Amino acid sequence: MNTSPQSPTSLLPGERGELLQALAEQRELLLITVRGLTDAQAAERTTVSELTLGGIVKHLARGEAVWAQVVTKGDGELPAGMLDMEQYRMVEGDTLAGLLAQYEAAARGTEEAVAALPDLDRVVPLPKTPWSPPETVYWSARRVLLRLIRETAQHAGHADIIRETLDGASTTAQRS
Repeated sequence: MNTSPQSPTSLLPGERGELLQALAEQRELLLITVRGLTDAQAAERTTVSELTLGGIVKHLARGEAVWAQVVTKGDGELPAGMLDMEQYRMVEGDTLAGLLAQYEAAARGTEEAVAALPDLDRVVPLPKTPWSPPETVYWSARRVLLRLIRETAQHAGHADIIRETLDGASTTAQRS
């Protein structure tokens, strides 16, 4: 993923650019964690959790694509795949390279969606899920971006633990 100073995230002014840059930094931490892995390593469970490194990448790619759709459509409809439990693990045919390509495409989609908004105050209804309250809940595009930053950071931390358990590597040690 391109998180260099000339990436699209840094070209947006103000709050949008700052939030997208914060998201890009969290993505980069995750990408460091999966650097150099084989598909088998990416699919391996190393803790009692069901999470795998490839599953985390897949989930975050799906999550970004879904939330970009929620913000841009603004219709409150449940995007396809939002509740798909397969998004949390690598399945037959998944490769780490393919999942990373999906993640890069989702990141571009998020950046394009945010750039196209008149501002971050756009308020959209959240899709109804099994855990939703009965009344419709509305979030601003800003809150959606903050959620993506939080979720990416949380899963980057999970990934670091999984990677360290897998082969002793950590994001800090691999950062160069």
